[in-house]
Amino acid sequence: MKSRESRHKILLAVLLLLPSAAAYALHWVIFRNAHDIVFYLLMDVAFLFVQAVMATLVFDQLLNARERQANRRKLNVAVGVFFSHVGTPLLRLLSAFDGRAEDVRKHLRIDGAWTEAHFAKMQTVLRGHEPAIEAGRGDLALLKITLEQQRDFLLRLLENPNLLEHETLTEMLWSVFHLADELAHRPSVANLPDADRMHLENDIKRAYDWLVREWLRHMQHLRSTYAYLFSLAVRTNPFDPEAKVEVS
Repeated sequence: MKSRESRHKILLAVLLLLPSAAAYALHWVIFRNAHDIVFYLLMDVAFLFVQAVMATLVFDQLLNARERQANRRKLNVAVGVFFSHVGTPLLRLLSAFDGRAEDVRKHLRIDGAWTEAHFAKMQTVLRGHEPAIEAGRGDLALLKITLEQQRDFLLRLLENPNLLEHETLTEMLWSVFHLADELAHRPSVANLPDADRMHLENDIKRAYDWLVREWLRHMQHLRSTYAYLFSLAVRTNPFDPEAKVEVS
C-alpha cells in the first residue's frame, strides 16, 4: 500500500516537472540563451523561500484567525444555550438567597438604550458587590430539584472543548456543577446543621457570583451581535421584576 502511494507521488512529481522542463527546452530552442534560463531558474528557486515564509507565517496567521473566530462563534452559541436553558432560571432562584440583591438589581434592568459604557460601569459595580447569601431566604428544595434535573445538561457542557478553553466560563460551570453535586448528595435540605448550612451558602455565593458576571458579558455580546436575541434576553431579565416576555 505504501509502495503504491510512493509510486503515485513520484509519477505526480514527474508529470508536474515535465511541462516546466519542456518550457525551458523551448526557450533554449528559440533563444539559445542559457544565461536567461539559469537566471530565471535561480530566481524561481530563491522565491520558493519567500513563498514558504508567506505560507507558514502570513497564511497560517490568517487561518488561525478564522479558526479562532469560528471557535468564538461556537463558544457564544454554547453560552447562549446555557443561559436560555439553565442560567437565566437559575439566576432567579439564586438571587432570592441574596439579602443585598436589590443593590445590583436596580442597576441590571438592561434595555436597548444600554451602551458599552453602561456595561463597563456595571462590571465595576459587580466587582464591588458582596452578596449576603442566607439559605433561609430562598427555596433550597426547589434549587436542589432544578439542578438535579439539569445535571446531565451541565455534564455535556463541561465536555464541550470550546467552553473549557475559556477560563471564566469553565469556573462558572464548575461552580454550578459543584453546587448541584453538593445538593444532590443530601437526601434532604431541611433542618440542616449550622455548619452545613454555611457551607452551602458559600457554594451558592460562588455560583451566583460567576453566573451574574458571565450573564452580563453574555448580554453585552448579544447587544452588539444579535439584536433579536438581545430583545428576548431583556424581556426575560432575571433581575427585572417587571420584565415580561410579551412585547408591549
